[in-house]
Amino acid sequence: MSDTRHTLSVLVENKPGVLTRVAALFARRAFNIHSLAVGPTERTDLSRITVVVDAADAPLEQVTKQLHKLVNVLKISELDNDTAVQRELLLVKVRADDASRTAVLQVVELFRAHVVDVAPDSVTIEATGSEGKVRALLTALEPYGLREIVQSGVVAVARGSKSMSERAVADKGDRALRPA
Repeated sequence: MSDTRHTLSVLVENKPGVLTRVAALFARRAFNIHSLAVGPTERTDLSRITVVVDAADAPLEQVTKQLHKLVNVLKISELDNDTAVQRELLLVKVRADDASRTAVLQVVELFRAHVVDVAPDSVTIEATGSEGKVRALLTALEPYGLREIVQSGVVAVARGSKSMSERAVADKGDRALRPA
């Protein structure tokens, strides 16, 4: 990862239009979003957006200040490799006829991936891991012929026992965020 690549975890209220407003802030500043993943959290009223962007520190700080001003944004944390667990999900369809199937399956086993579908001339593989592991798996499978690739964005969570939503409740003291 380059020095300008940053992973942000943004805790937001689970409401329509929030993702659009968050992504628009990055677009207005002309930041390239490398990865974007959004999903529910342990609380049904909250969602987590994980975004990986290329940005120098100073402009990124300006964007995070603007993100904090959005009504539905509750907490923003920058996550780095040392303080977070980061993973991607990969589904890849690889050519695998009778002659190459055994070799493809050996690569799958080497990377601790899983075959999730088999066809007469291909296999579909599922893998999770760091960006480097996913890239290495694709490189190893490339000689056999990659038919289709689907990747999730990076999902990340800070190491340790505290949760981001617990900290947001403590920081904001907002009645809307308190557990029922």
